[in-house]
Amino acid sequence: MNTSLKNTVRLLGAGLRALLVLSVVCGVLYPLTVTGVAQALFSGKANGSEISDESGHTVGSSLIGQTYDLPKRNPDDPDEAAKPDLRWFQPRPSNGLGSNSVNLRYSLILSGATNRAADNADLVKWVTEAKAAVVADNSTPDHTVRPEDVPADAVTSSGSGLDPDISPAYAKLQVNRVAERNALPVRQVAELVAEHTEGRTLGFMGEPRVNVLELNSALKAVSKA
Repeated sequence: MNTSLKNTVRLLGAGLRALLVLSVVCGVLYPLTVTGVAQALFSGKANGSEISDESGHTVGSSLIGQTYDLPKRNPDDPDEAAKPDLRWFQPRPSNGLGSNSVNLRYSLILSGATNRAADNADLVKWVTEAKAAVVADNSTPDHTVRPEDVPADAVTSSGSGLDPDISPAYAKLQVNRVAERNALPVRQVAELVAEHTEGRTLGFMGEPRVNVLELNSALKAVSKA
């Protein structure tokens, strides 16, 4: 065997040994180590930040927004507009969601921003209609919502369309309507909002927020009590 062939065989052998070692280290040992540490120290976050109801069933993730709509009269009609179920706290609008042609039951598979300028006619129309709907839906015989009290997150979607949180202002705006629809004292519902209001991360990053799924899970437990 000549020198050139020997060198080629030696290099191939070294390459195969390196491939085997790196495959074991990077493809087996490292993932197992990271998974083990994550499960031991941050099991909730590692498993998707799941939220369970009082019976222990997973109802969603605290990282992904959900809609709270009434059942459609015709489930097979894709053009029928969904109407919000006003017993529950409502999330931000999701106009940025793309249509899912794979499985219409799970529209959150796709997401996206509206990508329209502030003076875009379509966006102005959406915001105007959304504000009118928020005022109408949340006004009760004992409490009238003023248009100037409607916060921005009540009428605009997030960049992804999947934001799980709303502002404390939007949550408080919905308190009277939720209390009325669930035959609960306004004070009790307001306390639920206060209990589920999170401050800025580390005290200075981001804005105060309320996770809608967590809040509605607590509301469900109280309304059944």
